[in-house]
Amino acid sequence: MVKANWKLTMLAALGVFAALSPVSGQTQLTAQDRGEIQELVARYARALGTCAAEEYADLFAPGGGYFFSSIRGEVRTREALILLVQSERQCNPAPTAAAGAPNAAGAAPGVARGNAAPRPVPTATIEPSPEGAKGVASLGNAGSYEDEYVKTPKGWRFKARSVITPQEANVKLTARDFTEIRRLAGNDRGQFDDVFVDTPNGRRFRSSGVTFGLVPEGVKGTAVLRNDGGRYEDVYVRTAGGWRYQSRTYVPPASDAK
Repeated sequence: MVKANWKLTMLAALGVFAALSPVSGQTQLTAQDRGEIQELVARYARALGTCAAEEYADLFAPGGGYFFSSIRGEVRTREALILLVQSERQCNPAPTAAAGAPNAAGAAPGVARGNAAPRPVPTATIEPSPEGAKGVASLGNAGSYEDEYVKTPKGWRFKARSVITPQEANVKLTARDFTEIRRLAGNDRGQFDDVFVDTPNGRRFRSSGVTFGLVPEGVKGTAVLRNDGGRYEDVYVRTAGGWRYQSRTYVPPASDAK
């Protein structure tokens, strides 16, 4: 009987300990952490708005921190992040371009264009997560950023910053959906190439890996194959078991020849 009571006491103590412990294993954020993350968000806006490409790239976690938007794809390496900023419209004024003309390279949403007044720096709503922290920052009519932050030896950095447009939000798409679709498409297998375009200021970076658009069925994807020149044109649909292909079409290089 004594032995049984001892076991019951130990189990009860363990139960109390479990109740007091964070169930999710989330990092506890201090006021200093939150302030540093908000400063990271502000530094991002400043670096992008002033075309400080190397400073911008340094705001992402080394070895895999990335920027994502549907038109830019998943921009992960430091070199590509630098090229991303250098291709932004405000960093490539074209003297002969008509005012308001679209940027051939496709600029990231949420950035002030041309000589327009810069938008206010968004304030992120921050929550702890198992890896560090996550946040959402509104871009007004341009959509929002969905962020993941990690603490590095040099301070807080972006593990991921994803742009979600209003159109994507309206059909309930999140950064997690796009992560799942990229994984399905094979974006992490090194088989897709970066895309560059010719602009009035020379050749500029356009996108990395799979890029996306909305279609009635769900999401369409386009990816240029490395060392091939052809591309995949995909349609993805949401199912009860997650995202799946509705179709994958290989388009050979000769198909684009005039």
